[in-house]
Amino acid sequence: MTRLVIAGARVFDGTGADTHAADIAIEGGRIADVGPGLVGDERIDGAGITVLPGLFDCHVHAMFGAIDVWQLAQRPLSYRYFEAARHLAATLAVGITTVRDAGGADLGLKQAIDDGLIVAPRMHISIGMISQTGGHSDYLMPSGVRFGILPEGPGIPSTVVDGRQEIRRAVRQLLRGGADVIKVAVSGGVLSPRSDPRRVSFRDRELAVLVEEARAGGVPVMAHSLGGESVKAAVRAGVRSIEHGIYLDDEGIELMLQHGTFLVPTLGAPRAVVESARSGASIHEASYAKGLGAVDHHLGSVQRAVAAGVKIAMGTDAGVSQHGENLRELEFLVDAGMSPRGALMAATHNAADLMGLLGELGTIEPGKRADLVLVHGDPLEFEGMPGRIAAVYKDGHRVVG
Repeated sequence: MTRLVIAGARVFDGTGADTHAADIAIEGGRIADVGPGLVGDERIDGAGITVLPGLFDCHVHAMFGAIDVWQLAQRPLSYRYFEAARHLAATLAVGITTVRDAGGADLGLKQAIDDGLIVAPRMHISIGMISQTGGHSDYLMPSGVRFGILPEGPGIPSTVVDGRQEIRRAVRQLLRGGADVIKVAVSGGVLSPRSDPRRVSFRDRELAVLVEEARAGGVPVMAHSLGGESVKAAVRAGVRSIEHGIYLDDEGIELMLQHGTFLVPTLGAPRAVVESARSGASIHEASYAKGLGAVDHHLGSVQRAVAAGVKIAMGTDAGVSQHGENLRELEFLVDAGMSPRGALMAATHNAADLMGLLGELGTIEPGKRADLVLVHGDPLEFEGMPGRIAAVYKDGHRVVG
């Protein structure tokens, strides 16, 4: 078995320790050792390089790369899988070796990655987003035409449901389809033109059943939740993470702290809606207005959450924002009051913790999977960071560079 040593590098190991000089030995797809003076069969000169754990993006949509609804309407479903391969390659190229797909990707895409048919980040899937009638996933238009940006098809069930029994069935169908996490819309959203981001979707008893069924299936729940009351309802129900949190209030933040709930801010998402609309994409004017109103509120909410000590994991909503530009979110997190070190922790240790993968990934320690990102210069200087990535390793294999 070949032993590869990255020698003479600096290491940001994701444990909270200061960046330090060390060699890293890789053997059998795992980190064999970290320390000075290591030897191996192959050697890489790490001078001028800092090695990071493989990065995470905890909120992506691999199955679409634009939010122009007219363009999406022209795409055959099968074509979108080929696009997804391209989107995931762009994500891997910026050092992200693990993603959590927040709707659209199915078991076939995940299995193609696991079996090596495409080179891409490893993936956890939610498949679809459970929504009430009139909620964020209900794209019945005034014309009577139903069109959503998330696909439906074999293995991707309809997830617009009402009442506890329909919710039970939807969760069980998603679990049958291979979901690693259940996603629920507990508020309206920006891209669904007739839903209100400040309104709570589902009643407490419905949310309790959803979380109960997810736990029975051994998976956590991620909650699309923009408004303050929806955040509180989701946290009380026992979700693992709040996605977006645009209109967080102090009571919701306190509840998140009490329950240990993660926030995945996706600060770039409302900005991307606004930018896309201004560039001529077919986006409903109501969605543009909601995106415009959300940007300032969003930053202030995340600033308060960061100051209070809420656990933050990085997610970008790539697909709404551009695949391959994921690392812009690190800059946005710094704008929200995180230190550069804290932002990198959100994309490594914290994200692995959120996804239940901290035993395998998220830090550079012996025994863990050898997911590594080699960066020229200072990795805490996020501007221009994608252009300074020298190589990316996934399970000890060099997949970029």
